Amino acid sequence: MTIPRTATAVTTLAMSALVGWTGAAPAWGSAAASGSAPVSDAAPRSSSPDLSRYLGQRLDWGPCPADATELTEAGAQCAQVTVPLDYSAPDGRSIKLAISRIKAKDGARRRGILLSNPGGPGGPGLSYTAQLRPAMKDAADGYDLIGFDPRFVGRSTPIYCGLSLQGKPTHSRREAFEASVQNARETARLCYEHGDNAALLPHASSRNVARDMDLIRAVLGERKLSFYGVSYGADLGATYAQMFPGHADRIVIDSVTDPTLTQYENFQAAGAAQESGLNEWAAWTAQRSNEYRLGRTPQQVRAVVERLSARVDAGPLPIGDYTVHANVLGLILRQMVGTEESNPTLAKTVRNLVDAADGKQVQPVPELRMWLELFRNPSPELDNQFSSGNAIFCGDGGWPAGGWPADPEQYWQNIERARRTQPVFAATANAIFPCPFWKTQPRESGVEIGNRVPLLLLQATRDNNVPYAGAVVMHRKLKGSRMISADIRSHGVYGREVDGLTPISCADRAVNAYLRTGTLPAADINCAP
Repeated sequence: MTIPRTATAVTTLAMSALVGWTGAAPAWGSAAASGSAPVSDAAPRSSSPDLSRYLGQRLDWGPCPADATELTEAGAQCAQVTVPLDYSAPDGRSIKLAISRIKAKDGARRRGILLSNPGGPGGPGLSYTAQLRPAMKDAADGYDLIGFDPRFVGRSTPIYCGLSLQGKPTHSRREAFEASVQNARETARLCYEHGDNAALLPHASSRNVARDMDLIRAVLGERKLSFYGVSYGADLGATYAQMFPGHADRIVIDSVTDPTLTQYENFQAAGAAQESGLNEWAAWTAQRSNEYRLGRTPQQVRAVVERLSARVDAGPLPIGDYTVHANVLGLILRQMVGTEESNPTLAKTVRNLVDAADGKQVQPVPELRMWLELFRNPSPELDNQFSSGNAIFCGDGGWPAGGWPADPEQYWQNIERARRTQPVFAATANAIFPCPFWKTQPRESGVEIGNRVPLLLLQATRDNNVPYAGAVVMHRKLKGSRMISADIRSHGVYGREVDGLTPISCADRAVNAYLRTGTLPAADINCAP
């Protein structure tokens, strides 16, 4: 089963693809970020660090990796860009970024370059712009489509920590919590000690990814760049527009977080939205009681899920050759409840798990088996996505990184408090991460968003990964933005047809018109499926 592009990294499942901002102004780019005045050339401004060592590099374009079939079929070429590990010390160590390029079809009307990011953090993006091309239709013809793996991800000087996502057997909520604290502590320690991560981890941040994007732009000889990002990629697009307003061309950000909240607060905010999504799914499932046998009313269906959750809290649930632990169940339910089109998958999965809980000899349905297999046998690619995602979460602003509470007991108190109204998702939404125990301290504050850069923002009104209210706040902070709202339960609005989901045609048309013409809609838009 293919994981949709909006959940391209399992980090999106395991970490929700959220990032918040705290702190003060950007470090380099534009400190004021009040507009998008033109620049005289493609090079960074004179107030930036001396990057002359990097600006003159010649890229050795050649065939893309053999397993990047979408790039090969599109006739793309790939190369490596050298960037500073530490932008405050550009004469020091450098790292490599993997990039791809599909040249503009319409050379006479070529606009420039368009980069993208699929989310995570930790999602590899080398092929992502190629994946977007069908959704862009003829709007793609005027751009060189540039894909890239962000620093420390995929083929871009990757970070590995040798982590395992396998859960330990626990038999109570408190025991499960204690295990999660120990796992977070050990993850932080092991990641710091693995390879030369001690040197790399201090330079994992959204600020540095945005700087890498701007250096890619400069090396390619472009005065500006256009961009599409979803989930964490949307937050990254907002970060880039804030840091480099003069280099931001046509920016589209899809499914953002609340820029006034910390990372942890953004996770917490999603808990109530996920319970609402579960209510929607329960109503849908109750109407199909003969098929799924989970109850004839929404209340009955929800009660089944709550009993299942309590059963797994009390001890691991065997199903076929696999075992479902409490933390894994919460993450799987969270992922499946995020999209309306996943209603049947969630219903089949719950029915399957209830049968196992009733002592029936059943095997996991294919959709459940996929996730259980990933958790049981994490690959090096999954290790990299998980580890690089943690590095960004823990490297973005504040201490403890990203505003994560330092006292583990605070997480437990928040979980127990949230259970009163969030019986299924409280533990997931308030979970502890490795960040309170991270061994490297963030070098900079997070980026404070607030500018008038023109850009287009999309958000699903019933997104329960990053709730709609946060996007409204982002829209207010981005005073030059227009917002497209889609009345769907989904994480990601643009180009859904590429993933086999119901397209939001009015949103797709608006995005493509903006990418073609550079003209934002005259007013905010509300789209229906």
